Amino acid sequence: MDGNTPNTFAQLNMGFNATFKPDQLSVGLVVPIESYATSTTPTMENHIQIAQKADALSFAALWLRDVPFNVPSFGDAGQMFDPFVYLGTLAAVTQNIALGTGSIILPLRHPAHVAKAAASADVLSNGRLILGVASGDRPEEYPAMNMEFDTRGARFRDSYAYIRAMAETFPHFKTDQGESFSAMDMLPKPTAGKIPMLITGGSRQDPQWVAENSDGWITYPRSAAQQAAVITDYRTRIANAGLTNKPVMQSLYIDLLDDADAPARPIHLGFQSGITFLRSYLQEIQSIGVNHVAINLRFNQNTIDKTLQTLADQLLPDFPTERD
Repeated sequence: MDGNTPNTFAQLNMGFNATFKPDQLSVGLVVPIESYATSTTPTMENHIQIAQKADALSFAALWLRDVPFNVPSFGDAGQMFDPFVYLGTLAAVTQNIALGTGSIILPLRHPAHVAKAAASADVLSNGRLILGVASGDRPEEYPAMNMEFDTRGARFRDSYAYIRAMAETFPHFKTDQGESFSAMDMLPKPTAGKIPMLITGGSRQDPQWVAENSDGWITYPRSAAQQAAVITDYRTRIANAGLTNKPVMQSLYIDLLDDADAPARPIHLGFQSGITFLRSYLQEIQSIGVNHVAINLRFNQNTIDKTLQTLADQLLPDFPTERD
């Protein structure tokens, strides 16, 4: 982290505040929390009970993806349910765990619908929503919605401004996707006055725009040296703009072995290992400024119940989630 950046994060809603702490790392889970290495689609069996177990075991967050179409070449249908419908369900059946999206594809949705759905999920969950947003990376989906793939960056930026405006009371705004034309408002309002919005990757934007406009940044696994460099760049841009420090999170696929000391072997966007290597890896990326890791168990070979319990017993004590 750049030394000129204030070592604090903005205080937003309950989910954001509990998940992201300066100089600390918390651990969340990507939904579906199941193994489906040989299929593009999960079973979603007992998914409610597994989410409740993750909540009871004090994982920091659940992360839902926005995959409107099952594109075979992409190779993963995600949790299949619409993320906002699923957020409402999870809000009703869990108590403390943050509910995040990683990420809503803004160019494929009208921002009024995103703003309304996000604020609703935030209020219904008592302030546990973290809205990750992205520009999208699956070209096949755009013709199905009569959208241009090459202009998604501009629509992303326009949608972002629209959603921010909707958190205001009787907002006055004009964007390419709509404007206020009379005395009207959108309800409900987010619990913290605005929805915590984390930008994924570059989302077709200038890095300075991302640093200044995001409430945090979602990125992908890299070597520790590469990750340290991109985090330093992000936070240097924040500091140079005179802004308060912001959190960084990343995804990570793991295959957790029974042998605690098993060495690491690379898998897609992650590794297979025992708990000892996983702990040391998380400690290393915590030291370079990563504040949250969203673990994906798609390629995990052990049972989900056993893996969650092992992570809770042997890993989470080193990376606790402190709730207000």
